[in-house]
Amino acid sequence: MSGVRAVAVIDGEHYPPVVCDALAELPYDFVAAVLVGGTEKLRGGEDYGVPLGADLEAAIAEHRPDVVVDLSDEPVLGPAQRLALASRALAAGVPYVGADFRFEPPAFEPFALPSLTVIGTGKRVGKTAVTGHLAALLARDRDVVVVAMGRGGPAEPEVIEAAPSLDDLLALSRSGRHAASDHLEIAALAGVPTIGCRRCGGGLAGATFTSTVFEGAGLAAELGPDIVVFDGSGAAIPPIAGGVRILVAHDLHSGLNPFRALISDLVLTMSPEVAAAAEALGRRALRFELRLRPAEPLGGRRAAVFTAGPAPLDHLENVVFASQSLSDRPRLERELDAVDADVCVVELKAAAIDVVAEHAAARGLDVVLAANDVVAPGLDEALLELAEVAAGAVARENVGR
Repeated sequence: MSGVRAVAVIDGEHYPPVVCDALAELPYDFVAAVLVGGTEKLRGGEDYGVPLGADLEAAIAEHRPDVVVDLSDEPVLGPAQRLALASRALAAGVPYVGADFRFEPPAFEPFALPSLTVIGTGKRVGKTAVTGHLAALLARDRDVVVVAMGRGGPAEPEVIEAAPSLDDLLALSRSGRHAASDHLEIAALAGVPTIGCRRCGGGLAGATFTSTVFEGAGLAAELGPDIVVFDGSGAAIPPIAGGVRILVAHDLHSGLNPFRALISDLVLTMSPEVAAAAEALGRRALRFELRLRPAEPLGGRRAAVFTAGPAPLDHLENVVFASQSLSDRPRLERELDAVDADVCVVELKAAAIDVVAEHAAARGLDVVLAANDVVAPGLDEALLELAEVAAGAVARENVGR
C-alpha cells in the first residue's frame, strides 16, 4: 500500500520508539499523527517523525489522507472512544483502520432534485412519524414524493399514488406481502405519493448489502416533484447524497451513531441527554414527543389500542384495552383472544394487518389506523428552513453546470 497517505492515531501508553518503528514498518505513507492521550511512557518532547495534528479533523483537513490508521489501545481508547473517532473520520469521508477492523464511509450517489433524507439510530425511534410529518408539511405548497426503504419492501420499487384503504392492505397481506411496510404507512397516513423500496443487511455505518433505492430514486425523478423525501430503514441510510439529512436519534454514544449525527443537519430526539450529545457534536437538536392519533373519529366506541411500543394514551377516550405487542405475534394473538371492544385502533406496523386487522375482520370489529403526530416547538419552522436549503443547493449546482 505504498503511496497510501495515512494519519496515525497514537497514544502515550506505547513507548515512543515502538510507535516510530510501527510507522516505519506499516505499508502506509504516514503524513501526520494525532496523540489521543496517555502519559505513562512519555517524557516530553517526543518526535514521531511526522507532524502532530491538534485533533483528527484538523489533521484530515490539513493533510488529506487516504486512510486513518489507529495504533492506539486500551486504556487510552476503549471501544466507544474508538468508534467515536471512527465516526469523525467517516464523516470526513476517510476510511478508519485498526489492527483487526476497517470501516469504510458509506457511498452516497448524487441526486438531481431537491431532497431531504430522514435517518434513524435504530428501530422504533419515531423516524417514520417524522418522515410522514415532514412530507405532509411540505405537501401544503409543493409536489412531494417519498422514497422509503424497508426490510419488508416490495421486490421491485412500487409507486403508491393514493392512500391505501384497510381493504387494500388486507388484500396485500393475503397475497403474501408485508402490508405494514413503511412506504404503505406513509402513503396511508401522510397522504402523499410514496415509492416503496427494499433493503437487506445494515452495516455499522448505515450501508446496506442490497437495496432497490437507486431504482426508486429514478422513479421519483421521473415523476418530477418539487422535492423528494428519502426515508431510511432502522439505522440503515439510503445510499443517496440528499441535500439535507435529518437524524431521529435515541442514542448518540453507541456504535457509529456519532457518524450519523455528524452527517446530519438536524437531530430530533425524545431524550434531553441525546439532545445535549448532539449539540456537543456541533449539531442543532430539537426534542419532540409522539402523540397517537386515530385517523378517523372513534365516536364514543370502546377502543382496543395496539402499538409497537410505549405510547401515551391518556388523551384518548374509552380505551378499554392497550397492547404494545405488534412486533410479538404469538403474544399479540393471545391478547386478542381476550379483547372485548367495539373498534381496534392500530399503528400500521409489524403485525397490524396480518394479525390485528384479520382478527377484527373475523369478529366483525371496526379497525381504525392510528398516526403518530410529531409535536415539537419550532419543528415546522426548522423543517421548512431545511427544505429551502435543499432547494438552494440544487439551484446552485445547476447554475454551476
